Amino acid sequence: MVWIGFALGVLIVVFATTSLVTTFVLPRGGSKFQVLSLVVARLVRQFFLVVARPVRSFARKDGLLAAVGPVSLLAQLASFLALYILGYGLMQWPWTRSFVGGIRESGASLFSVGLVHASLTGNDVIVVLAGATGAIAVALQIGYLPAIYQAFNRREALVTLMESRAGVPAWGPEVLMRHQLVLITDALPALFGDWELWAADLAESHISYPVLLWFRSPEPGFSWIISLLAVMDAAAMYLSLDPSTAPSEARMCLRMGFTALRRIAQVLHWDFDADPSPGGELQLTYEDFVYAVNLVKETGFPTERTTEEAWRHFRGWRVNYEAIAYRLADHVVAPRAPWSGERRHLPLELMVPKRPPHRSPDGRIIYDQRLRPD
Repeated sequence: MVWIGFALGVLIVVFATTSLVTTFVLPRGGSKFQVLSLVVARLVRQFFLVVARPVRSFARKDGLLAAVGPVSLLAQLASFLALYILGYGLMQWPWTRSFVGGIRESGASLFSVGLVHASLTGNDVIVVLAGATGAIAVALQIGYLPAIYQAFNRREALVTLMESRAGVPAWGPEVLMRHQLVLITDALPALFGDWELWAADLAESHISYPVLLWFRSPEPGFSWIISLLAVMDAAAMYLSLDPSTAPSEARMCLRMGFTALRRIAQVLHWDFDADPSPGGELQLTYEDFVYAVNLVKETGFPTERTTEEAWRHFRGWRVNYEAIAYRLADHVVAPRAPWSGERRHLPLELMVPKRPPHRSPDGRIIYDQRLRPD
């Protein structure tokens, strides 16, 4: 029996080491050995969702859920160390003649510097291996943190920019309206170009370090998935309403955007349609689209297609990313912005972006359109 335990301990140590190396040293999106980190993060997320459930204020709920990412990192390290304690404890069992004694020997070795015995019966080789493993695991976690926070800071830079470009929370039609109101639509190509690069970086960083998915923006109302969805919707509307003047960057931004979302969905092991029909159904309704187009037209944004014609093209674009974006927004409990789907863990009230009044030099309000939650 004790040697069966020894063999099981070897398997546990090998699995934990492979998961550790895959997570910290050789991150590969979708690797089967990342499953431990994903399971830990999901358990931490579920715990905080339960804790935050009675809270009605979004700002307070957002503050509680902000701990999911950092706590997941700590729980991830704790899970690796727990597996090592169990694995090395089972490996010590034949020498200590007691499972409890093996666990005691393993724990003392793992959390010490040098050769430490809880008893005099443990195997010295296993003690040394356990001590080295503990030091290496903690060192790798420490070395992992700068990469995590550098990727987080890169992600949040453009998300913060969306406050002036699309409001808080961000909304696609608002991007077009704001740029048209102050006659800076010539800045949209650069915006779409920046978000194409941002989406590429998102795909690389968030599939390598999936824990980043649960890191929330520093301010309530900001969200990486809502911001990306808003930019993609703005690009899709531009291409649908006025294709002859729409910049090529809009098309490239859309392509990279839904590619990034699909790669993230693969890491989370979600099923999705990789080649949806352009005429497929959307959760967004035609009535919602008509309302937004009318708002955009009121600002003087140029259009060469009718709303009905534009809807066919817009639907053909949005069917590529809507389902995954909505599921991600619900999964990370993003703000309930317009055109972002339902939230199981948030109040039903829609959060609409507020636009400061657009005034003339004499103080006269030129345009003060407010969104109406439907």
